[in-house]
Amino acid sequence: MSEYLRLESLGLAERGHTIVREINLSFAARRTLILGPNGAGKSTLLRLIHGLLKPSVGSVRWTEPLRQAMVFQRPIMLRTTVFKNVLYGLKLVRVGDGERERRAHEALERVGLAHLHGRAARVLSGGEQQRVALARAWALEPQLLFLDEPTASLDPASSREVERIIGEFADAGTRILMTTHNLGQARRLADEVVFIDEGRAVEQSPAADFFRQPRDARAAAFIREELL
Repeated sequence: MSEYLRLESLGLAERGHTIVREINLSFAARRTLILGPNGAGKSTLLRLIHGLLKPSVGSVRWTEPLRQAMVFQRPIMLRTTVFKNVLYGLKLVRVGDGERERRAHEALERVGLAHLHGRAARVLSGGEQQRVALARAWALEPQLLFLDEPTASLDPASSREVERIIGEFADAGTRILMTTHNLGQARRLADEVVFIDEGRAVEQSPAADFFRQPRDARAAAFIREELL
């Protein structure tokens, strides 16, 4: 696949503390997982790329404009039904009424929540709320989906369901940029791994190469420690 994104000396410092340190990367893989320990700067990097944070230095350069959506670790649910939560995102991007309803119904079918469309979103379990968030993203028909530790707070069964849905996004042609500290999840989902440590991108490799023989000593140490 052709390159769709390039980061040039991208960095962020706040209150004298450097969080992301002049990262230079290019992205072309269908599914890139940004892997690293807690506090490494993974979520901050994702927000910089998506434009939620402004870099202190460097730039985010897109080869082509892409429709984007983002799903966070803890989704925010509006005080209304599951169906209206999905409709709301479409209303923000000014999709017409009839098309909004069609897309919302289809998205809830995709994530297995059509039977809960009239339920209050805030009474759902954490896993179900995350699937509502994925439905909101699906309805937007993104070409690139950002996922920030989407299963970090979920039980194993809910995590597997979320991973299934992420796989469906990728199979439908959506590019995935996702953060995780979970080695097993990275093995299951990644085509490519970017390893982040202390705000630095220390390795970018095809997933099979990364897990077979990481080039960077910090990445190798992280794998050893997580497998203990």
